[in-house]
Amino acid sequence: MNSLMKRMLCIPDIKVHNGRMIRNLDISLLRTFVTVADHGGMTAAGHCLHLTQSAVSQQISRLEALCGPLFIRGGRKLRLTATGERLLEKSRQMTALNDELWREMNTGPVTETLRLGLPADLINTGMPQIIRQFCRSNPQTDIQLFCLPSPELREATETGRLDLALTEEPAGENHGELLRTDKLIWAGAKDGSAYLKRPLPVSMVAENCAFRPLVTASLAASGLPWRTLFESGSPEVTLATVSADLAITVCLHSLLPAELISLSHLPQLPDLPAFSINLRMKRGQPSPSVTALARVIRQAFIPPLQ
Repeated sequence: MNSLMKRMLCIPDIKVHNGRMIRNLDISLLRTFVTVADHGGMTAAGHCLHLTQSAVSQQISRLEALCGPLFIRGGRKLRLTATGERLLEKSRQMTALNDELWREMNTGPVTETLRLGLPADLINTGMPQIIRQFCRSNPQTDIQLFCLPSPELREATETGRLDLALTEEPAGENHGELLRTDKLIWAGAKDGSAYLKRPLPVSMVAENCAFRPLVTASLAASGLPWRTLFESGSPEVTLATVSADLAITVCLHSLLPAELISLSHLPQLPDLPAFSINLRMKRGQPSPSVTALARVIRQAFIPPLQ
Protein backbone atom coordinates (compact mmCIF):
# COMPACT_ATOMS: atom_id res chain seq x y z
CA MET A 1 0.00 0.00 0.00
CA ASN A 2 1.54 3.31 -1.03
CA SER A 3 1.62 6.50 1.04
CA LEU A 4 -1.24 8.07 -0.93
CA MET A 5 -3.56 5.20 -0.13
CA LYS A 6 -2.49 5.34 3.56
CA ARG A 7 -3.47 8.98 3.77
CA MET A 8 -6.77 8.30 2.04
CA LEU A 9 -7.58 5.49 4.47
CA CYS A 10 -6.24 7.49 7.51
CA ILE A 11 -3.84 4.72 8.46
CA PRO A 12 -1.04 6.16 10.66
CA ASP A 13 2.53 5.61 9.54
CA ILE A 14 4.18 3.05 11.85
CA LYS A 15 7.52 4.93 11.92
CA VAL A 16 5.82 8.19 12.92
CA HIS A 17 3.79 6.38 15.55
CA ASN A 18 6.85 4.70 17.05
CA GLY A 19 8.75 7.97 17.10
CA ARG A 20 6.01 9.59 19.15
CA MET A 21 5.74 6.79 21.71
CA ILE A 22 6.98 7.47 25.24
CA ARG A 23 10.01 5.31 25.94
CA ASN A 24 10.84 4.02 29.41
CA LEU A 25 14.40 4.04 30.68
CA ASP A 26 15.45 1.05 32.77
CA ILE A 27 16.32 2.22 36.32
CA SER A 28 18.88 -0.57 36.65
CA LEU A 29 20.73 0.78 33.60
CA LEU A 30 20.73 4.30 35.04
CA ARG A 31 22.00 2.98 38.39
CA THR A 32 24.84 1.17 36.66
CA PHE A 33 25.67 4.31 34.66
CA VAL A 34 25.81 6.47 37.82
CA THR A 35 27.98 3.90 39.59
CA VAL A 36 30.44 3.68 36.68
CA ALA A 37 30.61 7.49 36.51
CA ASP A 38 31.25 7.72 40.26
CA HIS A 39 33.93 5.02 40.32
CA GLY A 40 35.57 5.87 37.01
CA GLY A 41 35.56 2.32 35.70
CA MET A 42 33.42 -0.74 35.09
CA THR A 43 35.39 -3.15 37.24
CA ALA A 44 35.09 -0.98 40.35
CA ALA A 45 31.42 -0.35 39.58
CA GLY A 46 30.89 -4.10 39.27
CA HIS A 47 32.34 -4.67 42.73
CA CYS A 48 29.97 -2.05 44.13
CA LEU A 49 26.92 -3.46 42.32
CA HIS A 50 27.91 -7.12 42.83
CA LEU A 51 28.02 -7.63 39.06
CA THR A 52 30.73 -8.91 36.78
CA GLN A 53 32.65 -6.44 34.65
CA SER A 54 31.06 -8.03 31.59
CA ALA A 55 27.54 -7.49 32.95
CA VAL A 56 28.30 -3.84 33.70
CA SER A 57 29.71 -3.36 30.20
CA GLN A 58 26.60 -4.91 28.65
CA GLN A 59 24.29 -2.63 30.64
CA ILE A 60 26.25 0.47 29.63
CA SER A 61 26.09 -0.67 25.99
CA ARG A 62 22.31 -1.05 26.23
CA LEU A 63 21.96 2.45 27.66
CA GLU A 64 24.29 3.89 25.00
CA ALA A 65 22.14 2.27 22.32
CA LEU A 66 19.28 4.41 23.60
CA CYS A 67 21.11 7.65 24.46
CA GLY A 68 24.34 7.71 22.49
CA PRO A 69 27.96 7.45 23.69
CA LEU A 70 28.24 8.14 27.43
CA PHE A 71 31.93 7.54 28.14
CA ILE A 72 35.22 8.35 26.47
CA ARG A 73 37.24 5.13 26.48
CA GLY A 74 40.99 5.25 26.85
CA GLY A 75 43.19 5.84 29.83
CA ARG A 76 42.88 4.29 33.25
CA LYS A 77 39.70 6.16 34.13
CA LEU A 78 36.57 6.55 32.03
CA ARG A 79 35.47 10.12 31.30
CA LEU A 80 31.98 11.32 30.52
CA THR A 81 31.02 12.56 27.09
CA ALA A 82 28.85 15.65 26.76
CA THR A 83 25.83 13.35 26.55
CA GLY A 84 26.95 11.51 29.67
CA GLU A 85 27.33 14.76 31.58
CA ARG A 86 23.78 15.77 30.62
CA LEU A 87 22.41 12.39 31.68
CA LEU A 88 24.26 12.01 34.98
CA GLU A 89 22.43 14.44 37.28
CA LYS A 90 18.96 13.40 36.10
CA SER A 91 19.99 9.75 36.50
CA ARG A 92 20.97 10.45 40.11
CA GLN A 93 17.59 12.06 40.71
CA MET A 94 15.68 9.17 39.12
CA THR A 95 17.49 6.45 41.05
CA ALA A 96 17.12 8.40 44.31
CA LEU A 97 13.38 8.89 43.66
CA ASN A 98 13.03 5.21 42.81
CA ASP A 99 14.72 4.23 46.09
CA GLU A 100 12.64 6.67 48.11
CA LEU A 101 9.40 5.41 46.55
CA TRP A 102 10.41 1.81 47.13
CA ARG A 103 11.08 2.50 50.82
CA GLU A 104 7.73 4.24 51.23
CA MET A 105 5.81 1.44 49.53
CA ASN A 106 7.56 -1.30 51.50
CA THR A 107 7.71 0.33 54.91
CA GLY A 108 4.93 0.16 57.44
CA PRO A 109 3.75 3.06 59.61
CA VAL A 110 5.95 4.72 62.23
CA THR A 111 6.19 2.35 65.17
CA GLU A 112 8.52 4.25 67.55
CA THR A 113 9.22 7.88 68.43
CA LEU A 114 12.58 8.81 69.95
CA ARG A 115 13.01 11.95 72.04
CA LEU A 116 16.40 13.57 71.51
CA GLY A 117 17.62 16.60 73.48
CA LEU A 118 20.36 19.07 72.53
CA PRO A 119 21.79 22.31 73.93
CA ALA A 120 21.25 25.32 71.69
CA ASP A 121 24.83 25.60 70.42
CA LEU A 122 24.80 22.04 69.05
CA ILE A 123 21.62 22.44 67.01
CA ASN A 124 23.35 23.93 63.97
CA THR A 125 26.47 21.77 63.97
CA GLY A 126 26.26 18.47 62.14
CA MET A 127 23.13 17.33 63.97
CA PRO A 128 20.61 17.90 61.12
CA GLN A 129 22.69 15.64 58.86
CA ILE A 130 23.06 13.04 61.63
CA ILE A 131 19.31 12.94 62.22
CA ARG A 132 18.57 12.80 58.49
CA GLN A 133 20.99 9.90 58.03
CA PHE A 134 19.35 8.00 60.87
CA CYS A 135 15.79 8.61 59.66
CA ARG A 136 16.65 7.43 56.14
CA SER A 137 18.02 4.18 57.52
CA ASN A 138 15.20 3.78 60.05
CA PRO A 139 12.00 4.94 58.30
CA GLN A 140 9.74 3.38 60.94
CA THR A 141 11.27 5.52 63.67
CA ASP A 142 10.39 9.16 64.23
CA ILE A 143 12.44 11.72 66.18
CA GLN A 144 11.22 14.53 68.40
CA LEU A 145 13.90 17.17 68.97
CA PHE A 146 14.11 19.19 72.20
CA CYS A 147 16.41 22.18 72.72
CA LEU A 148 17.21 22.75 76.41
CA PRO A 149 20.16 23.86 78.57
CA SER A 150 22.42 21.01 79.66
CA PRO A 151 21.24 20.93 83.32
CA GLU A 152 17.66 20.41 82.12
CA LEU A 153 18.79 17.78 79.60
CA ARG A 154 20.53 15.83 82.37
CA GLU A 155 17.40 15.88 84.52
CA ALA A 156 15.18 14.92 81.57
CA THR A 157 17.22 11.81 80.73
CA GLU A 158 17.39 10.78 84.40
CA THR A 159 13.61 10.94 84.71
CA GLY A 160 13.02 9.24 81.35
CA ARG A 161 11.40 12.23 79.60
CA LEU A 162 14.16 12.02 76.97
CA ASP A 163 15.58 8.88 75.40
CA LEU A 164 18.89 10.49 74.43
CA ALA A 165 20.61 13.80 75.06
CA LEU A 166 23.88 15.52 74.31
CA THR A 167 25.07 17.57 77.28
CA GLU A 168 27.92 20.01 77.87
CA GLU A 169 29.59 19.55 81.27
CA PRO A 170 32.87 20.53 82.91
CA ALA A 171 35.64 18.13 81.94
CA GLY A 172 35.88 15.33 84.49
CA GLU A 173 32.17 15.38 85.33
CA ASN A 174 31.34 12.77 82.73
CA HIS A 175 28.28 10.96 84.02
CA GLY A 176 27.35 9.91 80.48
CA GLU A 177 29.48 8.69 77.59
CA LEU A 178 32.28 11.10 76.75
CA LEU A 179 32.23 12.02 73.06
CA ARG A 180 34.92 14.68 73.12
CA THR A 181 36.56 17.36 75.25
CA ASP A 182 36.88 20.95 74.07
CA LYS A 183 38.28 24.22 75.36
CA LEU A 184 35.85 26.91 76.51
CA ILE A 185 36.92 30.24 75.01
CA TRP A 186 35.98 33.91 75.07
CA ALA A 187 34.51 35.18 71.81
CA GLY A 188 33.80 38.64 70.47
CA ALA A 189 33.08 40.66 67.36
CA LYS A 190 35.70 40.89 64.65
CA ASP A 191 37.62 44.16 65.12
CA GLY A 192 35.53 44.71 68.26
CA SER A 193 36.50 46.46 71.51
CA ALA A 194 33.80 45.33 73.95
CA TYR A 195 36.41 43.33 75.86
CA LEU A 196 38.03 46.64 76.91
CA LYS A 197 34.89 48.01 78.58
CA ARG A 198 34.60 48.09 82.38
CA PRO A 199 32.61 46.56 83.80
CA LEU A 200 33.09 43.87 81.19
CA PRO A 201 29.81 43.23 79.30
CA VAL A 202 29.18 39.49 79.09
CA SER A 203 26.26 37.92 77.22
CA MET A 204 25.29 34.31 77.75
CA VAL A 205 22.25 32.58 76.35
CA ALA A 206 20.44 31.90 79.64
CA GLU A 207 20.85 31.99 83.40
CA ASN A 208 20.94 28.19 83.56
CA CYS A 209 23.55 27.89 80.80
CA ALA A 210 25.98 25.07 81.62
CA PHE A 211 28.94 27.43 81.13
CA ARG A 212 27.71 30.16 83.48
CA PRO A 213 28.86 28.85 86.92
CA LEU A 214 32.46 28.31 85.84
CA VAL A 215 32.57 31.54 83.81
CA THR A 216 31.37 33.62 86.76
CA ALA A 217 33.83 31.80 89.04
CA SER A 218 36.71 32.60 86.67
CA LEU A 219 35.67 36.27 86.53
CA ALA A 220 35.36 36.45 90.30
CA ALA A 221 38.80 34.89 90.81
CA SER A 222 40.34 37.38 88.40
CA GLY A 223 38.86 40.39 90.20
CA LEU A 224 37.66 41.77 86.86
CA PRO A 225 34.46 43.82 87.18
CA TRP A 226 31.75 42.55 84.87
CA ARG A 227 28.04 42.68 84.17
CA THR A 228 25.54 40.48 82.38
CA LEU A 229 24.02 41.86 79.21
CA PHE A 230 20.98 40.64 77.27
CA GLU A 231 20.34 37.15 78.61
CA SER A 232 17.35 36.37 76.43
CA GLY A 233 17.46 32.57 76.18
CA SER A 234 17.98 32.91 72.43
CA PRO A 235 21.30 31.93 70.81
CA GLU A 236 20.44 34.16 67.85
CA VAL A 237 20.01 37.23 70.09
CA THR A 238 23.26 36.48 71.90
CA LEU A 239 25.09 36.15 68.58
CA ALA A 240 23.60 39.43 67.34
CA THR A 241 24.53 41.19 70.58
CA VAL A 242 28.13 40.03 70.41
CA SER A 243 28.43 40.61 66.64
CA ALA A 244 27.31 44.20 67.24
CA ASP A 245 30.21 44.57 69.73
CA LEU A 246 27.85 45.23 72.65
CA ALA A 247 29.31 42.39 74.70
CA ILE A 248 31.52 39.31 74.61
CA THR A 249 30.44 35.73 75.18
CA VAL A 250 31.82 32.22 75.67
CA CYS A 251 31.60 29.10 73.51
CA LEU A 252 33.40 25.86 72.83
CA HIS A 253 36.41 26.36 70.55
CA SER A 254 35.16 23.96 67.87
CA LEU A 255 31.76 25.69 67.81
CA LEU A 256 33.04 29.26 67.38
CA PRO A 257 30.55 31.03 65.06
CA ALA A 258 32.00 32.31 61.79
CA GLU A 259 30.85 35.85 62.70
CA LEU A 260 33.03 35.93 65.84
CA ILE A 261 36.71 35.56 66.75
CA SER A 262 38.42 33.99 69.73
CA LEU A 263 39.57 36.41 72.45
CA SER A 264 41.07 33.84 74.81
CA HIS A 265 44.61 34.89 73.90
CA LEU A 266 44.06 38.33 75.44
CA PRO A 267 45.76 38.87 78.81
CA GLN A 268 42.82 41.00 80.03
CA LEU A 269 40.52 37.97 80.15
CA PRO A 270 40.77 35.08 82.63
CA ASP A 271 41.42 31.51 81.57
CA LEU A 272 38.39 29.24 81.15
CA PRO A 273 38.17 25.50 81.83
CA ALA A 274 37.68 22.66 79.39
CA PHE A 275 34.23 21.21 78.81
CA SER A 276 33.10 17.83 77.56
CA ILE A 277 30.26 16.85 75.27
CA ASN A 278 28.60 13.76 76.71
CA LEU A 279 26.01 11.36 75.38
CA ARG A 280 23.34 10.44 77.93
CA MET A 281 20.58 7.84 77.71
CA LYS A 282 17.60 7.25 79.94
CA ARG A 283 17.90 4.49 82.51
CA GLY A 284 17.08 0.92 81.61
CA GLN A 285 17.71 -1.24 78.59
CA PRO A 286 17.68 0.93 75.45
CA SER A 287 15.59 -0.11 72.47
CA PRO A 288 17.34 -1.14 69.25
CA SER A 289 16.40 2.22 67.72
CA VAL A 290 17.92 4.16 70.62
CA THR A 291 21.08 2.07 70.33
CA ALA A 292 21.20 2.74 66.56
CA LEU A 293 20.76 6.49 66.99
CA ALA A 294 23.45 6.57 69.69
CA ARG A 295 25.81 4.75 67.31
CA VAL A 296 25.19 7.29 64.51
CA ILE A 297 25.80 10.21 66.89
CA ARG A 298 28.92 8.58 68.30
CA GLN A 299 30.40 8.07 64.84
CA ALA A 300 29.72 11.71 63.92
CA PHE A 301 31.28 13.22 67.04
CA ILE A 302 34.41 11.09 67.02
CA PRO A 303 36.44 12.64 65.41
CA PRO A 304 35.07 16.05 66.45
CA LEU A 305 32.70 18.04 64.27
CA GLN A 306 34.47 20.61 62.13
